[in-house]
Amino acid sequence: MQRNLLIWNVLLTLVAGYLLVKQLQPAGKAKTGKSSVGDTLKSSGYFKMAYFEMDSVAASFDLVKEVKAELAKKENEINAEIDKLTRNFQDRYSDLQNKAQGGKMNQTEIESASLELKKMDDDIKARKQQLDQEYNDLMVRRQNDIKTKIEAFLKEYNKTKNYSYIISYEQGLFYFRDTAYNITADVVKGLNSKYRSEKKN
Repeated sequence: MQRNLLIWNVLLTLVAGYLLVKQLQPAGKAKTGKSSVGDTLKSSGYFKMAYFEMDSVAASFDLVKEVKAELAKKENEINAEIDKLTRNFQDRYSDLQNKAQGGKMNQTEIESASLELKKMDDDIKARKQQLDQEYNDLMVRRQNDIKTKIEAFLKEYNKTKNYSYIISYEQGLFYFRDTAYNITADVVKGLNSKYRSEKKN
């Protein structure tokens, strides 16, 4: 696992180095032909890159807080439902066991009780699987909502900033960053302002 991570980091470093060399190359040595520059890259021969701290956005963006609360509520609802089903199963098991041990059930009734308990157990497992799938679907959908809003804001934000790349900083992937290009405060402020405005409408 660590070896794969090391190889990945080396590849990323090589790619980043190559891109930097190509972008910083003097204009006289540049290849002729069509340019494959991005939307905001100017013909000045260099590009600007900014970053934001994703953990700060996650801690301060109102939508993220709402999604966390929504997921926690959903998880509590799932746990409550499964706990109730489990308690019902345990109560029924105890009731049938007491009857069987007290000699109040014949062999046919014992076999029927065994099938009933197995069905209850299977139903609980199936319901838990269904609820877990619903939870996972909700989580993925809401994470995509957050990602879409961040991307939309950054696209609008970059119309006046002209960055070639805006990346989210994650530890272990980047080993140096110039804090002059840290736009986290702008991102958090802008995301919250835009989101609060959308909620009012």
